[in-house]
Amino acid sequence: MNELRPDVARRIIETVGANGIPPEVGFQYFTAGLDPYLPVIEEEYLSSFIKQGGSVFKIVIGVYGGGKTHFLYCVRDLAWKHNFAVSYVSLSPGESPFHQLERVYQAIVTNLTPPLTTDELLSGYEQGIVSFLRTWYRRKIQELKDRGFQEHELHQELLDDLDAIEGLVSLSFAEAIKAALRALADDEQDEFIHICQWLSGEGYDRYGHRAYGILQPIDRTNALTMLRSLVQWVRQIGYSGLIILLDEAERVPSLSTRQRQQHLSNLREIIDACGHTNFQGAMIFYAVPDENFLEGRTQIYEALRQRVATVFETLNPSGVRIDLNKVNAAPIPFLCEVGEKLADVYQVSYHHEFEPEALERTIHLAAETAYEQRFGDIGYKRLFVQTLIRALHFLRQIGVPPQVDDLS
Repeated sequence: MNELRPDVARRIIETVGANGIPPEVGFQYFTAGLDPYLPVIEEEYLSSFIKQGGSVFKIVIGVYGGGKTHFLYCVRDLAWKHNFAVSYVSLSPGESPFHQLERVYQAIVTNLTPPLTTDELLSGYEQGIVSFLRTWYRRKIQELKDRGFQEHELHQELLDDLDAIEGLVSLSFAEAIKAALRALADDEQDEFIHICQWLSGEGYDRYGHRAYGILQPIDRTNALTMLRSLVQWVRQIGYSGLIILLDEAERVPSLSTRQRQQHLSNLREIIDACGHTNFQGAMIFYAVPDENFLEGRTQIYEALRQRVATVFETLNPSGVRIDLNKVNAAPIPFLCEVGEKLADVYQVSYHHEFEPEALERTIHLAAETAYEQRFGDIGYKRLFVQTLIRALHFLRQIGVPPQVDDLS
């Protein structure tokens, strides 16, 4: 724990204790139980297959509070390590319903990020296509300067590089990217933002956008084409590819039959796209609390069930389903392992050292208390970390391990 700063440790404790959710920075310090998955994902996909132009879809299943977000953050961290752009999207019924694929595309573009350092994450980083383009532009200019180009040569050299952007499946997308970067080069900020509004799926100005070669709005008929174009462009500018993390963070309210059918149809379309050679350099994770959305008797339900039937595991990395509910065969020892790691973070946060035996009793009590509530609406893992932080506060302030009544 020598490398963990007290201010970062305090952020971890506050986030975990208050909400039971993992922080964006520091989740690595209490990661446990994911060894069956993360090394395989890194070795089989991020360091090889996806970089080489493959594309893959995985579905992640875990109850609310069961570790889905923590798992996706781990994948994001590994993806950045291998120079992937990443989009982590917390899907919500109001802003990014899955039955409206154009709004899912919009959410993906809005949350697009290049690889970020810990300091950049802590600084309150910007994300989305506007920030992504500006970041690439600054790095490109610096790269040209490092190669010896003079100030008066930079503009033309950049324009020459823009002409190399070609072969994207959507001509409108390619023209929009070029026009946006030209606007940056010419310091036309209003023009740049206007073009980025289209790239972000925020609207189409028939007269204004046509001037840049943008010939169509982004809608449900072409949302997947635009997503493929985004992945192609990300690879062309030097990233290994794009990792998309879709997290169903809220329970989906009752959908109409038509909306449910469209939801399933969109999901099947994305899964099938990942199997095509013209969709290269993408890995998509779709995290859900359960498989209830697959319950139905029509052909589309059966077709989708077949596509996600295989189980991902060390001996079968090609499997589609990653079931976080089945990770831990021994739940109490697993929780205690997480607890020991969080206790280390806590001690750094508060510059406090617990007596080992008292700490062990406190962690074990919190583990048993949370696991007894495993059949509730919230996953016992989330309940555990919240309960543990409360128990550690008690132990630090009172000096003795809490009793069960102290944690209720």
